[in-house]
Amino acid sequence: MDDLPAPCPSGAPQNRARGRKRAGPRARGPAVAGRGVPVTGLVPCLQTLSGAGVPDTVCVVDGNPSHASHVASALMPLYRVEHYSNASPALIAMRASAPAVLMVDVVTPPRDGYAFVRSLRREQAFARLPIIVTSTGNAAGLAASARECGADAAMQKPYRRSVLVAAISSLRNRDIEGAWNALPPLQRDVLNGTVRVFHALADSLATGAPVPFSVMTDACRPLVEAVARNDFKDILAGVRDHDNYTYVHSLRVAALLTMFGQAAGLGVSDQLVLASGGLLHDVGKMAVPHEVLNKPGRLDDAEYAAMKGHVAETVRLLRASPDIPEPVVKIAEQHHEKLDGTGYPHGLAGRHLNELARMAAIVDVFSALTDRRIYKPAMDADEALAVMSDGMKGHLDQHFLSLFKDMLMAAAV
Repeated sequence: MDDLPAPCPSGAPQNRARGRKRAGPRARGPAVAGRGVPVTGLVPCLQTLSGAGVPDTVCVVDGNPSHASHVASALMPLYRVEHYSNASPALIAMRASAPAVLMVDVVTPPRDGYAFVRSLRREQAFARLPIIVTSTGNAAGLAASARECGADAAMQKPYRRSVLVAAISSLRNRDIEGAWNALPPLQRDVLNGTVRVFHALADSLATGAPVPFSVMTDACRPLVEAVARNDFKDILAGVRDHDNYTYVHSLRVAALLTMFGQAAGLGVSDQLVLASGGLLHDVGKMAVPHEVLNKPGRLDDAEYAAMKGHVAETVRLLRASPDIPEPVVKIAEQHHEKLDGTGYPHGLAGRHLNELARMAAIVDVFSALTDRRIYKPAMDADEALAVMSDGMKGHLDQHFLSLFKDMLMAAAV
């Protein structure tokens, strides 16, 4: 586990104490800006349920506290991690509140990890609990023993951060991701390719290793094609209940930005830049603790600084990749800036804001407003657009916002 260093949030603290999209007064008016035509056709796939009402704890039963600490740092933006060095107190806690996933080391007192898993499988409450067995032993023998005791997967220590994230995510979302196999090839390729890239980004963020732009374009090219064919709704619906909110939000932003670029008449290469920028724009949130990302109440100053630090983390990763186009970096760096200069991280205003970043800001705000999170309900698409028009005139480019509304109406028909 030496290759799982803990990421460090960065970013200059400010005095404001909230890091989430501010809707201002909730405007009433179901119609889109004077057109009287509601955006109803897209609403089911535009709303996301991530983080709402699902268990989000990973229980680690391991006598090695250092290993548990590495697991916690790797999973911190996605899950809470509870550590027990003995199976007996772990079982008491699990009976009180079942975790999303259980990780058990083979060397676990009072008996061993295999015996603990067998005992769990005899209890109805844990019959389908996703369980991973870990060990420093032989990989082939470990996999066979894990299957025999009833575990779902086995992992040989040490392992990369991306392997851990992918293993936890695949088990937690196995029904959702399994359903992707029934989709047509194009939509299936989008979902499998983008989630695979997103898992790999965890390693790059932790180590500073560059992200080849070709990897991003290979993952995003099917998305651009799906949008061109108007076959993207199954893609958005396919991640609706996925529990990795940062991935879901980023994919939705990538899809909507691609639609936006196509509606604006941009060519395929520019649409690939927009799609890649959307998928990468929030990757730095992998360095923000789960408790901050999902806090139901108001963020304090330190938490808000950590939340804003995701922009610096994202830019750091992208700057380390020399072949990432500058517009992709600008989308990540400026999507929280506002026309009146009150945004972050640089307080840029007016003509200093990149046009693609202006488009990204609109899509990011719209997606955040229409997402349902643990700390807020989802807003209807029409209500979100009304709020963006009436309450954010000083923040968002209203010309691009008008184009965005027209695009959504055309897609909803």
